[in-house]
Amino acid sequence: MIVVHHLNNSRAQRILWILEELGVPYEVKKYQRLPNYKAPPSLLEVHPLGKSPVIEDKSEGKSMVLAESCAIITYLLQKHGRRQTWSAEGTLDDLYYTYYAESTLRPLIVVRQRLARFANRAPWYLRPIFRYVLTAYREMYVDPELPKNTKMIEQHLSKNTWFARGSDGPTSADYAMIYGLEGLKVEGAITMDTHPSIIRYIEKVYARPAYQLGLQRGLE
Repeated sequence: MIVVHHLNNSRAQRILWILEELGVPYEVKKYQRLPNYKAPPSLLEVHPLGKSPVIEDKSEGKSMVLAESCAIITYLLQKHGRRQTWSAEGTLDDLYYTYYAESTLRPLIVVRQRLARFANRAPWYLRPIFRYVLTAYREMYVDPELPKNTKMIEQHLSKNTWFARGSDGPTSADYAMIYGLEGLKVEGAITMDTHPSIIRYIEKVYARPAYQLGLQRGLE
């Protein structure tokens, strides 16, 4: 049995999606963010970093704890996934986008979001200065990078059904990428007018029964 330690509004949701796709029995233990948006201290009892997602695999007579969403995705696919036969290009796509999701795309989105929030936490009389400095930083180092990234993803998805070329369903790259793409959609950084292939891809993921079941389990 897999136990998913699920923090609301976190990467944990995609772990429920993959478990539903694989048909693996699991239970969900839920945690709510604090008013400052941080994870509650109770998650420290599960893993030393106190973050989510974390899974416990209690099968085979022992308990194993694993954190980091992409590590969890890889573990679950290696243990429970079906074999797919891809071209060399498809294999490279899967490898690249699995690691790109957390090492390049997600940090861009997080920095962009946090710069916008940080100024509001400064004393009121310093906020104009903070906003000026943080906006300048974002415009110089973050904003120029995001369009390059979304253009690359749009071009790739305009030619491929899933991130791994030749795949007939979601692979590790899709489970890794969906969270960041959802964030861009919510923020309005991508729209049907500007990035139709990405938007159609997100809608296709949302329509999958396994995604809907995982979403329901996460909200129950």
